[in-house]
Amino acid sequence: MSLSGKMLSFVCISALVLAGCAKNAAPAFERPPAPVTVASAVSQNVPYYLDEVGRCVAREVVSVQPEVSGRITEIHFTDGADLKKGEALFTIDPRPFQAQLNAAEANLVQSRAALDFAKIQFARVQDLVESRAIARQDYDTRKNAVDLAEAQVKQNEAAVDSARLNLEYTAIRSPIDGRAGHRLVDVGNVVTANSSTLLNIERLDPIYADFTVTENDFSAVQLRTTKGNLKVEVRLPDEPDKPFAGQLTFLDNAVQSASGTVMLRATVPNSAHRLWPGRFVNVRLILAMKPGAVLVPAASPQDSAKGPFVYVVKDDSTAEARPIKLGQRQGDLIVVEDGLKPGERVILNGQIAVTPGGKVRVDQGNAGGNTAPPAKAAGQS
Repeated sequence: MSLSGKMLSFVCISALVLAGCAKNAAPAFERPPAPVTVASAVSQNVPYYLDEVGRCVAREVVSVQPEVSGRITEIHFTDGADLKKGEALFTIDPRPFQAQLNAAEANLVQSRAALDFAKIQFARVQDLVESRAIARQDYDTRKNAVDLAEAQVKQNEAAVDSARLNLEYTAIRSPIDGRAGHRLVDVGNVVTANSSTLLNIERLDPIYADFTVTENDFSAVQLRTTKGNLKVEVRLPDEPDKPFAGQLTFLDNAVQSASGTVMLRATVPNSAHRLWPGRFVNVRLILAMKPGAVLVPAASPQDSAKGPFVYVVKDDSTAEARPIKLGQRQGDLIVVEDGLKPGERVILNGQIAVTPGGKVRVDQGNAGGNTAPPAKAAGQS
């Protein structure tokens, strides 16, 4: 066989060998489905709100001062006690004021006796003046004595009322329902009328929550207040899931030029005294309710260079990267304003292993798609 024939035979044998190897080669590598958990988008009515930081303020604050001077003889409350209106607080030594009342009453009795005598004297000459049996001057003198006696009686009656009032002022009582602070005097201290502060009382129920909004947001607040009272949720920083429901009750009459904000005030029932004057709180002002909003768990949206998106699981178990427009957060959920329909399944966990268009495997515990938890309505805890 010639050299050229040998080369041709070698090429043919090599081609047959390669063809046989190609038939026995393994198929190309296919990525396994990514394990994920999913949740279904839900449709609910949700609030549109403003979140601000506020501060609690007592509705009423009273500085208790004595209205008479004297020595403190009794204290009838304990520091920090819850007081009722009219409840006894302090007693100032009443003996000097009792003596003043007794003297005023005695003076009143004396002046009334003098009036009675003047009236008798006047009655004797009243009929004689017409017959000219007495001089006109004597008549005028007796009549003037009656007028003076009547004025003296009125003066002494006023003195009795004043002395009795001063005696009542020795028993100092709470002017409001509220909580007592720490007392500023002890038994035996001498206090001065209208200058010595004995105690501060603050009313805690209801309580105010003062906060501010920017002048840009204030227009929306004004618009909504014309349609009715606005609801407010007040939360303690360490208890974000336990809101206290209240109402917006006051809008300041001017924008603060230094900060460009407007002060607002909410009134909140506080029977359990969980809200405390001076404490900072988170305030949510509910402006309106948005009907039929689409919500998904807040953990499902992802960020990209083009904006937020979610992975939507299609019927063929492939993942679609769907761009969305996000709205306000509602507890553990978040509003999707555009890009998603209720009932569509979005990937909640396992996004890191998902590729657009790739297959996914829903965990058996979530087969059929788990539903997002319901959003909390305004005022619910």
